[in-house]
Amino acid sequence: METIATRLAILPFPEIDPVIFTIGPLAVRWYGLAYVAGILLGWLYARRIIQNASLWRNGTAPFNLAQLDDFLLWAAGGIVLGGRIGYILFYDLGSILENPVRAIQFWNGGMSFHGGLLGTTLAIIIFARRNAIPLWSLFDVVAAVVPIGLFFGRIANFINGELWGRLSSMPWAVVFPTGGPFARHPSQLYEAALEGIVLLVVLAWFVYRRRALKMPGLVTGIFVCGYAASRIFVEFFREPDAQIGYLAGDWLTMGMVLSLPMALVGIWAIARARSAAAAA
Repeated sequence: METIATRLAILPFPEIDPVIFTIGPLAVRWYGLAYVAGILLGWLYARRIIQNASLWRNGTAPFNLAQLDDFLLWAAGGIVLGGRIGYILFYDLGSILENPVRAIQFWNGGMSFHGGLLGTTLAIIIFARRNAIPLWSLFDVVAAVVPIGLFFGRIANFINGELWGRLSSMPWAVVFPTGGPFARHPSQLYEAALEGIVLLVVLAWFVYRRRALKMPGLVTGIFVCGYAASRIFVEFFREPDAQIGYLAGDWLTMGMVLSLPMALVGIWAIARARSAAAAA
């Protein structure tokens, strides 16, 4: 028997066309716009951080705006290439081998944050060495702005009706067009809130209130730990990818497995930053 609570739990999905507009064969999608918005707004925020001399040790940033502008292209390449390659390797290798064309269909399966993180990390290391920039300081600036991109990316996932959550009877559960006739957790919005808004505010507090940039590596460690904790938590509400399913029982997912090492690396980065500051 259907109850009032059940009726409230079944909310219609806000049908938003994933394609914003088309120009001939070119289709501009919300997914692509989300990445552009995240990168550009992150770049603007990073410029403000670098220009604020009071945030840095000795009153000056260890790299300048011109170098940050040059790094923007490197960051974009690391995010896009790493994110897509990571998704293929971690989540969809079998399907790609059967149909290689899927590899360039970014809207079909999307991107992996963990892959994007590895791609961006490699870009940071190479760029910092080529330009004689302190590695941990560049890591810190990037880490402080990444939640902006995460927020827009998860909103795009929601608009696309992908990466939805597990079955739910909560009042805010949503019936997704591709998720069957059942109400599900809008886990994309959970991630947008935790990995995006909450993590951005936490990192800003450490940057502006605790002057964490004066302790190179601290902001990076906090970000990595914060993302790992947020992702592991949301994974309990998120439906695992169909081609992988649960790795153990009815709870362990690939997202959790990939996030656990991140948490350990984050803890190490925080400890290293504190130890280096104490030694200095």
